[in-house]
This record gives sequence, C-alpha cells and structure tokens, in this order.
Amino acid sequence: MISINELDCVKRMCESQAEMISGGVVYFITEKNKVVWKKKSKIFDMKSMDIGFDLSEHNLRLKALEEKKNITENISKSKYGALKIFEEPITGENGQVTGAFCSVFPKSHPVAKAFNNFAPILVEMFPEGAFFILSDLEKVTSVQRSEKFDIPAIKPGVPFVDNPASVVHKAIQTKKFAAENVDSLGKLGVPVRMATYPLCDEDTGDVVGTFGMIIPRGATVNLKNMSNDLTENITGVSSTIEELAASASEIHTNEQNLDNEIKQIISLSEEINEVSSLIKGISDETKMLGLNASIEAARAGDAGKGFGVVAQEIRKLSEQSRSTVPKIAKLTDNIREKVESSSKMSQNSLTSSQEQAAATQEITASIEEITSMSENLNQIVNKL
Repeated sequence: MISINELDCVKRMCESQAEMISGGVVYFITEKNKVVWKKKSKIFDMKSMDIGFDLSEHNLRLKALEEKKNITENISKSKYGALKIFEEPITGENGQVTGAFCSVFPKSHPVAKAFNNFAPILVEMFPEGAFFILSDLEKVTSVQRSEKFDIPAIKPGVPFVDNPASVVHKAIQTKKFAAENVDSLGKLGVPVRMATYPLCDEDTGDVVGTFGMIIPRGATVNLKNMSNDLTENITGVSSTIEELAASASEIHTNEQNLDNEIKQIISLSEEINEVSSLIKGISDETKMLGLNASIEAARAGDAGKGFGVVAQEIRKLSEQSRSTVPKIAKLTDNIREKVESSSKMSQNSLTSSQEQAAATQEITASIEEITSMSENLNQIVNKL
C-alpha cells in the first residue's frame, strides 16, 4: 500500500521514468473510482483514462479498492490490446483506502517486439523471397514484404477471413504450429507454403496473436515435377532394358544351341571321312579281286572269256569308287572348314551375347539405383 503522504514522491518518480519504459506506460491515481492524476509515455496512451474519468460509470472497477491489497491483472484483449495492470491501494492518515495507484503496460510478445528488427533481414534470406505476417486474434498488425515476393492485399488492419480451416485459425485454436501447401494463392497464381505459429502470453499461456510466413514454392514444385518426370522416364527405360535383357538371354540360348548343332555337323563330317576311308579300302580290295579274276580268266582260255568281261567291269567300278572317295573327302573338308568358320563366329557371337547380358545386368542395376535415388528425391521434395 502507498500512504497518501507518499504520493508526491511517487508522482515525481513516475514523471522521470515514463519515457524510460521501452514499451510505454500509463500511470494514473484515483480517488475512489475517479482519475485525479495521470502520466503517460509518448508511445503509449489510454485516452479514455484522462483526469476526471469515472470508472464506475463505465462498469469498470479496481480490485485493489475492493480487496485492499496489491493486485496484478493480465488483460489479454481490450481496445488497447493486451495489457498488464498493477494496482496498489492508497491509504489515508486513518489507514482507510481512499484510492489506488495504477501502472498500465502494453503487453507485447517478444516476437512482436523484435519483429521490426529481425523481419527485414530474415525475409530476404529465402531464395524466392517470402512474406511475414504478425497478427493479433482478429487482424493483421504488421507485415514484412521481400523484394522478390509480395502480397499487396495483405496489410496491417486487414481482418482474417472467417475460415476455420485456415492455418491461422488452426494455430489459434490448437495453440500449435500449423502449415499447409496451397497450389495457387488468390490472384498471384503461384504455389505457396503457408505456416503460422501461435504467440502465447508468457503469464497466462493464452494465445494473443500469431507469427506467420508465406513462402513461394515455384522452384520446389518444378523440382517435384522434374522428379516425377524422371521417375516416369526411368520406369520406361527400365522396362525397355528388361525387354532387351530378355532378348539377350534368348539370343544367348539360341547361340548355345547353334554352337551345339555346329559341333554335331563337325562330328558327322568326321564320320563321313571315316566312311570314305572304308569305301577306299573296299575299292582297293575289289580292284585286286578283279585283277586276280582277269588273270584266272586268261588262264582258262575261251572258257573264261565271259568271266574276264565281268572281272573287267568289276575293276571299272572299283576305279570309279576309288575316284569318288577324294571328291567326297574334298567336299567333307570344305564342309568342315565352313563349319569350323561358322563355329568360330558362333563362339564370338556367344561371347558377345554373354557380354551383352552382363552389360544389360549392370545397366539394370544402375537404373535401379537411379530409380531409388529418384524416389528419395521425391520424398525430400514432398517434405519441402
């Protein structure tokens, strides 16, 4: 409590300190419910609380008068904004409470106090610019525009749109950070991210305002579209590579079958050579038999003439068989050379198909890795 005899000292102290309060202050003294003295700072005033103002006529009351003790009140909402009021009873010489000494301070959240200091610096640090908004519970109180991005329609004094789904209303109602991505904001026609953080009274915990920002997401959306296109293209390439891998595998199988067939042909040509050698041997023996038969026919004289003719024909057939064997050998040698040449080419093709299959597997593995990276990129973009 303050003694009435101490009021002059209190007044002098208030007059000297009024301009030292950073957020401003209003001091006033009442006799009962009527204001009889007032001192305000230059940056803050309560115009209704002038000398002669009767609180009781406006349904206002000072608890310090009723409870006869020092009172501290936090008013979260008034026409002067959030206020903090200290009330101290004034006692007369007989100890009776005759009035009150009141100190009224405008309450401002630390973020709101520092807004004009940090906002102009921070807003220019975003690559595409940004737009900062400070508000109370009903309207915009301050904004900070950037050189690259601005929303002319939003300015101090503009009330909120009554939309319970908006991030501002969500932040106020839930007392939690709220954000959403908007594909197109009004006439701007650009995708943005809207984020709002509730500002709570340090004493009561009540929400007294919000700090929000609107950030253009043009680059993020473009990156997301590029990521989606990349994913689609990689998927297409992956399908083509899979088809190519299947074809390479089929070619490899066919080349293996062809190589086996060529080896069988070589084996058959070798068997033909063996048969030719056998025919040659038979031809030589037949010739000898024909020669022996001719000799025996000559010894027999006229009786062996017919047998001599047969022996001569046998020798002719033997000669023909013998002359055919080199031709067969030559043909089989030619076949063998061609087949061996085809075999070499088949082996080369087989090796190439194996290398192609291996290369295709490596490409497939690389594409799978790129696909994984693309999916990770997409997840990152969705978080931006």
